[in-house]
Amino acid sequence: MTPPPALLCFDGSDDAAAAIREGGELLGPRAATLLTVWEPLATWAPYDPATVLSGGLSGLAAEGLGLDRIAEGLGRETMERGLAVAREAGFEAVGQLSSGKPWRVICETAAELGAAPIVIGARGLSRVQSLLLGSVSAAVVAHAQRPVLVIPGARTETD
Repeated sequence: MTPPPALLCFDGSDDAAAAIREGGELLGPRAATLLTVWEPLATWAPYDPATVLSGGLSGLAAEGLGLDRIAEGLGRETMERGLAVAREAGFEAVGQLSSGKPWRVICETAAELGAAPIVIGARGLSRVQSLLLGSVSAAVVAHAQRPVLVIPGARTETD
């Protein structure tokens, strides 16, 4: 029996790459979708300090300067890097680039694909950092209706 495909979450960070590598060791060769999510400026949350200070101008700037188009292009480059990592880790991976709130897109994509598990890295944010910045991995664990494999990020001597 063929196992369901894994959903590999990749945001370009070293922690995400390490999670994919560790996921490859734990899960072995299998089909996977590598998902990179870029966030349009209009979806930035109001608790983000930058959004609170510049909320009125950000929509105009995004459209006038083509910021969303730039973010999408960077997302595509990030996805391509992630595909290389996933294939090196032994996954038969295809890429998917999506836009929206990362945790929500991850949960929706996993459900659509019937993916199990969702492989995601955790940056090890403090409680205060998670409150201010949000924790994608915590939100995915809370909302996904599928198995989630959270790989903690590398710890430093000061952690």
